[in-house]
Amino acid sequence: MEVSLSSTSCIPLSSKLKHKHGLFHSQIPIPTASTKTRRTKPLSIVNASRQTLSSNWLVSPHDFSASTASPWLPRFEELDATNMLLRQRIIFLGSQVDDMTADFIISQLLFLDAEDSKKDIKLFINSPGGSVTAGMGIYDAMKLCKADVSTVCLGLAASMGAFILASGTKGKRYCMPNSRVMIHQPLGTAGGKATEMSIRIREMAYHKIKINKILSRITGKPEEQVRYQMDPPLSKYLIGLLTNVMHMFLPRCFILSTD
Repeated sequence: MEVSLSSTSCIPLSSKLKHKHGLFHSQIPIPTASTKTRRTKPLSIVNASRQTLSSNWLVSPHDFSASTASPWLPRFEELDATNMLLRQRIIFLGSQVDDMTADFIISQLLFLDAEDSKKDIKLFINSPGGSVTAGMGIYDAMKLCKADVSTVCLGLAASMGAFILASGTKGKRYCMPNSRVMIHQPLGTAGGKATEMSIRIREMAYHKIKINKILSRITGKPEEQVRYQMDPPLSKYLIGLLTNVMHMFLPRCFILSTD
């Protein structure tokens, strides 16, 4: 079987094909694009288009006035709000403290500390609290960082949110004028068999003593005073959890201005 095409536009190719009734040889010319109909872009245009495409995807460090772009970030990184704040060394805790949130906050803390341990890390908090073990993980990561971690309360910092707020670097713990801070003893429930209930109660008592010791070390107050002041709704200035109330906040230089 032969297919006749113009010799200028065909290249003969010998191939062995399999058929139901046996094998046979054939020369099947493969049509190729003619020089008249072939459309190719000049090399200069192709290079220019590639350069334009790559330049459109690259993010210039001058797009962010507060800091330069990190060389560790991926080239095709999705520029969402979280990544843009991370470029400014800002971490936002805006949900309940659970294991997933703690893993996310810890990874950001370790990344920013490894990137530059001489610059402060700003941790903004608007959280009703949550898991004690997850909050302890964030606390340990904050203490592991060589960089200072400044904490700022926006809206609400309750329970473990208040504990994380107090875990910031001394002299760099702030709250906004309209924010609320609430701290209390560890809460939990116990059920099941008597042995299971006793184990759960001992675990809650352990966390209570551990948190009181940490707050006593942070505030410089005796542990008995901290334990007494955690129950009634006293002002947190009495036990020294906060440095001051921020009346004017400038994101670029992180300046505190008081009247």
